[in-house]
Amino acid sequence: MKRSFMMAMALISMAGCSKKAREAPPAAVAAEAAPLSYELRLGRETYRHYCMICHGEGGAGDGFNAFNLDPHPRDYSDPAFQKKKTDAELADAIRRGGAGVGLSALMPPWGHTLSDAQISQVVLYIRTLEHKPE
Repeated sequence: MKRSFMMAMALISMAGCSKKAREAPPAAVAAEAAPLSYELRLGRETYRHYCMICHGEGGAGDGFNAFNLDPHPRDYSDPAFQKKKTDAELADAIRRGGAGVGLSALMPPWGHTLSDAQISQVVLYIRTLEHKPE
């Protein structure tokens, strides 16, 4: 009896684990399927920690806090914006904040929080957020 109970518990736990794997959101599965370089992964993690709350997961300026801000955060996924700004300009805005580059003072300066390497990694990651024409 004890043995059958243990087997039943093992089967239930395995079924629970496999069910969780099947229920993963398709976007998360697709995002994890494409291999990212080490620098891009670091940039993604830094972006998620510091930037996503305002700029949104996809960089569209639709993060959780975006609707409390006027003006709304920059849409990094806009292809016109991506073409217009250089990596140095993006890094400067991250480093010095919005007010430091003549934009909204609502974007804080991250230069004392993030290293130059982290800022470069975030810029690399921001470049992956561009919406591609379908």
